[in-house]
Amino acid sequence: MITGNACVLDDAVIDIAFDTKPLVIGGLAMAYYGLRKRGADIDLIIADKDYQALAKKYPQNKMDRWGDLAVSIGSFQLLRSIYRLDYDFYAQGAIEHEKLRVVSFEKFLFMKALAFWSQPEPPKHGDDFTLVMNRYLGAHQNAAYVENAMKHVAAYQAVPNGIVLNDGY
Repeated sequence: MITGNACVLDDAVIDIAFDTKPLVIGGLAMAYYGLRKRGADIDLIIADKDYQALAKKYPQNKMDRWGDLAVSIGSFQLLRSIYRLDYDFYAQGAIEHEKLRVVSFEKFLFMKALAFWSQPEPPKHGDDFTLVMNRYLGAHQNAAYVENAMKHVAAYQAVPNGIVLNDGY
């Protein structure tokens, strides 16, 4: 079981033995990080060895999206790669749990940027990207710099590109 910010995954839901812990991404990761509720499907990135075993066991459920291979089983999308970046890439810095891992927030931000960059539609990609980006910036921006910038919003909006020259607020 994985819990985090009112997000729960019951391991009994999927009856698959993995050689390597699957990596939680997608809507379940959004819920894990407290950004929004997850949808009905569960997206996981799996190691190639696990993909090969599942592809052999469920050949009728295989998918190929521009070289990114996956197996769809019920509500689970078990992906070998996204943008041909594999499990080892996305698992860097992942949060460990007993039977699975959760993609790190930094890798998740990268994934959302890829989704938005490659397919700005549907609007969900843009909405998700905005949620993730706001969380990231909120966690890392210098609070004093933000406070100072907020004092001058009207001036930034009044000039081209928001650039104020020579303290001309």
